[in-house]
Amino acid sequence: MAMDRAQLILLGLPIFLFCSDLFNLFTPPPPKPPHQPPSPPHIPHHQHHQRPAGFTPETLDFPFSQKKQSGLGGAVGYGNTVEINFCVSCSFKGTAVTMKKMLETEFPGLDVILANYPAPAPKRILAKVVPVAQMGVIGMIVAGDRVFPMIGITQPPAWFNSLRANRFGSMASTWLLGNFLQSYLQSSGAFEVLCNGELVFSKLKEGRFPGEIELRDLISKKLTRT
Repeated sequence: MAMDRAQLILLGLPIFLFCSDLFNLFTPPPPKPPHQPPSPPHIPHHQHHQRPAGFTPETLDFPFSQKKQSGLGGAVGYGNTVEINFCVSCSFKGTAVTMKKMLETEFPGLDVILANYPAPAPKRILAKVVPVAQMGVIGMIVAGDRVFPMIGITQPPAWFNSLRANRFGSMASTWLLGNFLQSYLQSSGAFEVLCNGELVFSKLKEGRFPGEIELRDLISKKLTRT
């Protein structure tokens, strides 16, 4: 009786995991809260003082580069949004956080959003199947000699005998290979940067990451045109 329960658990667990993964895959994500851009800083109203007689205001001439830098570092970032969509499973989060801090420093008030760039749907579906296959193979290695007679196979196949000859090595190899395959299927390799909904840099097209100075200049050109 205990052996029958163990066999039912080994057979039912992969089916349960597969059904739960399919349910999570096709369940729509919860709606995102409405995004409110940060309001520009309040500039206090200074009281005007009466100028003495004979006072002539003196204007200061700044170089053009300093004026431009002051404009970009001032209020140009307010009301604008930069989205960095990157592959989370590819360990790109550190680069994305570095770029986010740089942009927020260079353009005060700029709203920088980090989000995951998912892999294509066929790869995501295959990635959901891999854990089920892992559990099935491991369950077959552990209790295959009792499962085959239940499904009408009196003589186990040759590949099963090879796996059972080195049981622990076969289970470890199945686990490691499945994890590697699942990580590969979940990765998109993307690092896409959008400014106000317009693509300004794409790792999928360029095949590389943007440099900090390069990305700063691309965002600066985009913001000055708007």
